[in-house]
Amino acid sequence: MIEVRGLTKHYGGVRAVDDISFTVHPGTVAGFLGPNGAGKSTAMRAMVGLTPPSAGTATILGRRFTDLPNPGRHVGVLLDAGAQHGGRTGRETLILGALMTGVPRSRVEEMLALVGLTASESKQRLRTYSLGMRQRLGIAHALLGDPQVLILDEPANGLDPQGIHWMRGLLRGYADRGGTVLLSSHLLNEVEQVADELILIGKGKILAQGTKAELLSASGSRVLADDPDRLSQALTRAGLTPRPGANGVLIVEADGRTVGRIALDAGVVVSDLRPAESAGLEAMFLELTADSAREGATA
Repeated sequence: MIEVRGLTKHYGGVRAVDDISFTVHPGTVAGFLGPNGAGKSTAMRAMVGLTPPSAGTATILGRRFTDLPNPGRHVGVLLDAGAQHGGRTGRETLILGALMTGVPRSRVEEMLALVGLTASESKQRLRTYSLGMRQRLGIAHALLGDPQVLILDEPANGLDPQGIHWMRGLLRGYADRGGTVLLSSHLLNEVEQVADELILIGKGKILAQGTKAELLSASGSRVLADDPDRLSQALTRAGLTPRPGANGVLIVEADGRTVGRIALDAGVVVSDLRPAESAGLEAMFLELTADSAREGATA
């Protein structure tokens, strides 16, 4: 289990992580999502003791990472696949990891086979590895100690479609056996397919969190009116909070009958009124992180 409570990290006057709290339970894959610079990597580094938090706590299996005895046997971490000595071979890297965590050498061969690195590839220097190969090695290193928890920052970065499919199955199987996974990724479609829960962060703050079903479920109505501003005002007076959608559509947390009656009473012509449909993870992500994204709106 991962428990984060009030975690805050500031650099001078900048709050990279601002009072975030969440829990990831065993048997769960949690997707940790946000734009570049949202605070995901800083939060993950704080969880594993690489960046001391300014306030708050992060515990894994009930303890701070730095208090875990032989943490590699409990928590598998992949934060930067390139953070390995380029002069070592892949096999040497895993052998050193095995020696440090006290696992048998046979575990090295098991992990190489698991992540699909061949005997020839395992003997190559890391400086010759592609990004995808480095990612596979990083995942092998994270799993080396047979941990109960995985914390992975962009593990699919550099993997080809077959590699992404493989990783998705690997993480799903790990969680189904009782493991806990916190997964940061910008590949929204992949996260949507493998994650049980979603945590969205922007400008260091949690914007939304919950199960995938809760966050992506459809509710309310979509309405297109000849005078959307007037309808929006009427809905607001009725105690509702309409949200703007694409192409002038308003999204309202109310059934169609209620919305239609309010429009009629306000004398607003409605040209389209239907139940809201789930927009999917990408649309929800873009909507919630619009104020946090670096990229501005395009014409």
